[in-house]
Amino acid sequence: MSIPKEPRQLMINIMYLVLTALLALNVSAEIFNAFKMVDKGLIKSNTALDQGNSALPAAIRDGAKKKASLQQYADLIEPGQQLSSEMNDYLAGIIETLKTESGGYVPDPETGNPTDELIGKKNFDVTTRLLVNGPDKIVDSEDVEDSEGAVLKNKLLAYKKAILDLVPAEDQEGFARSIAVNIDDDLWRKKGKKSWQEFTFSHMPVQAVLPIFSKFQNDVKTTEAAFLNYLAGKVGTTTDVVIDKYAVVSAPDKSYIIKGEKYKAEIFLSAAASADSKTGISVSVNGKKLPTNKEGIAVFETTPGSVGVKKYTANASLTNPVTGEVKSFKKEFSYEVGERSVAVSPLAMNVFYIGVDNPVSVTAAGVPSDKIKVSMGGSGGGSIKRGGGNYIVNVTQPTSAGQFAKVNVSAPGLNESRDFRVKRIPDPVPKLSKSRGGGMSSGEFKVQPGVFPILENFDFDAKCNIVGFRLVRVPKRQDPQVAINKGGKYTSETKSLVSKAKATDTYFFEEIKCKCPGDPAARDLGGMVFKIR
Repeated sequence: MSIPKEPRQLMINIMYLVLTALLALNVSAEIFNAFKMVDKGLIKSNTALDQGNSALPAAIRDGAKKKASLQQYADLIEPGQQLSSEMNDYLAGIIETLKTESGGYVPDPETGNPTDELIGKKNFDVTTRLLVNGPDKIVDSEDVEDSEGAVLKNKLLAYKKAILDLVPAEDQEGFARSIAVNIDDDLWRKKGKKSWQEFTFSHMPVQAVLPIFSKFQNDVKTTEAAFLNYLAGKVGTTTDVVIDKYAVVSAPDKSYIIKGEKYKAEIFLSAAASADSKTGISVSVNGKKLPTNKEGIAVFETTPGSVGVKKYTANASLTNPVTGEVKSFKKEFSYEVGERSVAVSPLAMNVFYIGVDNPVSVTAAGVPSDKIKVSMGGSGGGSIKRGGGNYIVNVTQPTSAGQFAKVNVSAPGLNESRDFRVKRIPDPVPKLSKSRGGGMSSGEFKVQPGVFPILENFDFDAKCNIVGFRLVRVPKRQDPQVAINKGGKYTSETKSLVSKAKATDTYFFEEIKCKCPGDPAARDLGGMVFKIR
């Protein structure tokens, strides 16, 4: 790129480069913050895996004591953990070296203590040099590969094979599916890269590489967890749960019922014990004791006589079979009693229209839809049928003052109806193109195919058709010329009259007739007048 000699242009070019760089820095900051968040999440997940893995070995060893032949599985704990520990330490060493080689952490300006912000988070030279190019090594290794990335790949594959070799041959195929460590050699070849390490680490900034290594650590710890769980399954280890918290639970069939309907609920402790555990579970509601079944569950039933919110207090007691100590737990519950009601709502407008499908929603509170029966009555000659999840109403006659079409709804315990007015589809507006009169150029006027009715502000899918009209051309200082047109599109006679249009002509569209769905006869839409410019 040539450098401009004119100072003003040179200044503009420099400002453009600076602004472009600032924009790139802003986008990069958001991306690097995302990398940091992912890395923190993986580190937290790894900590949780460590906690879970630390609890299993003792349980496996206890389980192996049940039978001498099970000791072979307990003996595999230490080799498996040793393999995972060595692999994890190797990965941690790479992580620390990458941080150190890139400059470490930014110090706090007030305390001088390191923050969580890496100085060289955008540095990609370190990752490429150490992990891809070689021959610098992060840790001592006898591996003959040039780069530490190649060493890493070989170590991951070796760890995967070693952990699988600890599993007896008959179980290896099944256990292999639970190993999280995996190297995809197909992907980097498809991308045209020279090696796995080039595809994974080449020109990657340090902050972006750290989550990759945390992910490798996560794979190792997940594989260790799968291995320990495999051993636990082999020795039949089960975790003894100590119940130290209790809660009273009410499990009603329904929390909203209709007046006259029975309310039914199961009352039990969330940590219920069986009858042969000698825990002496006792359940009462509002002071009245209820019988319990073998699972320690009591059933509470009542029939409310009025509507509204109803409350009851459940009390459950539990006797410790060892100490004889009795603990009681109390909790208040509520349910609502209502009356059946019906709602019938047109889904489009407040009236039914002749000639179209009128969608209607019919609901009855507290009644299953298959128990509701819907029919039509009253005026309007209506019928109703199922349509999807709602109903479709069709009517044939408009209602007059005081007359209504009726939607009748019946269900167990109710019989009601709703009134609706019936109207015909409103008159459409006749138009040429988007105009219904006024000035129009001769060119635009001549290309119109005919007259079309438009239903404006009508929410239903309905189509009206022009039956016919009379077209009168009035040239300046000449006698009128008339054409009778059948239908909405121009006939040959009408086209001939339209083709003569020139400036100062006036065209009268008269006696425009139209039929809409449900019309017994054509309706008159009036006329239109166009002055040719």
